[in-house]
Amino acid sequence: MKLATLIRFAITAAVIVVAAFVGHALWKHYMYSPWTRDGRVRAEIVRIAPDVAGIVTDVKVIDNQTVKKGDLLFVVDKARYVNALNQAQANLHAAEAAARASGASINAAAASAQQSRSNFEMYEAQSERRQKLINNVISAEDKANALAAANAAKAGWQAAQASTKQASAAQEQALAAVAQAAVEVASAQLNLDRTEVRAPVDGYITNLDVRVGDYASAGTARLALIDSHSYWIYGYFEETKLPGLRIGDPVDIRLMAGGLRLKGSVESIARGITDADNPTGSDLLADVNPTFNWVRLAQRVPVRVHIDADHLPKGAVLAAGMTATLVVHPSPADQVAAR
Repeated sequence: MKLATLIRFAITAAVIVVAAFVGHALWKHYMYSPWTRDGRVRAEIVRIAPDVAGIVTDVKVIDNQTVKKGDLLFVVDKARYVNALNQAQANLHAAEAAARASGASINAAAASAQQSRSNFEMYEAQSERRQKLINNVISAEDKANALAAANAAKAGWQAAQASTKQASAAQEQALAAVAQAAVEVASAQLNLDRTEVRAPVDGYITNLDVRVGDYASAGTARLALIDSHSYWIYGYFEETKLPGLRIGDPVDIRLMAGGLRLKGSVESIARGITDADNPTGSDLLADVNPTFNWVRLAQRVPVRVHIDADHLPKGAVLAAGMTATLVVHPSPADQVAAR
C-alpha cells in the first residue's frame, strides 16, 4: 500500500515538475522569444500626378495592371502645349534676328568710329602744322579755324566711340534675350513632353482614378503605382523581445494568405514611437497624465524586415497591407546576451 502511494506521489511530482518546466518554457517563448504575429507587408507607393494641367485624352492602363519603367500611363491634351512651343520657337527666331541686327550695328558703329578717328588725326596734324608756321605765312584766323576743326573732329571721334559702346550694350542685351528665349523653348518642350505621363518605376497600377475627358490638375495624384522591387515587412515586436534582435538576424516569414513561407532578415529597428501618455501641451510643456495604470502592457516597436526576393516561391502574390507572422532566429551570442 505504501509502495502504491509512493508511486502515485512520484508520478504526481514528475507531472508537476514537467508542467512547471513546460510552463516556464512557454512563458519565456511568449514573453521573450523574438517572434510576433503582428507583421504587415509594406511597399513604396508612388503617387502619379501630371506635371501639366489639361484634359485627359488617352488612358493606356487599367487598374491593377503590371507596368514597366517608362511605360505610358495616360496623356494630357497636347494642343495648347504644342502652340506654346511654337510661340516660344518664334520668339527665339525673333531674338536671334535682333541679335544679328545688333551685330551689324556694332560693325557700322566701329567703321564710323574708325573714320572719325582718321578725320581727327588728319585735322589734328593739319592744325599742328599751321600753329608752327611763323612770319605771318597764314593768318591767325586760319590757325584758329584749323584748331577748331581739329577739336570738332575729336568730338566726332568721341561720339563715334560712345555709339560703339552703346551698340555693344545693345548686342549684349540682344544676346541675353536670345538666351532667355532659348530657355523658354526648352521649358515649352519640357511641358509638351510632360503631357505624356509615364511610369517612373516597375510596379502595379492601383486605385486608378483617371478617365478620358477628365480634367487633370498639375500636382494632383490620379493613381498609385506600387514599386514591385520595394516590398518589405514591418514587424511590431513587443519591447520585451527587442534584446533578442540584432540587425542581420535571419527571419522566417509566414503570410496569413495561404500560409506562404518566405525568408528575410532584420534590416533596421525603429528608435522611437509616440508616447500617448505624455503629449506636448499648447505651451510646449509636457502634459503628464496624473493617473498610473497598474497593468502595464509592453509597447510594440516597429522592426523593418527585408524580404529575400531572390527566393520567392513561384506565383507568390505580395500585397501591401498583408498580415504576416515573423520568427527571428538570433545567433547564439545574441541569445546569451539576451539572458
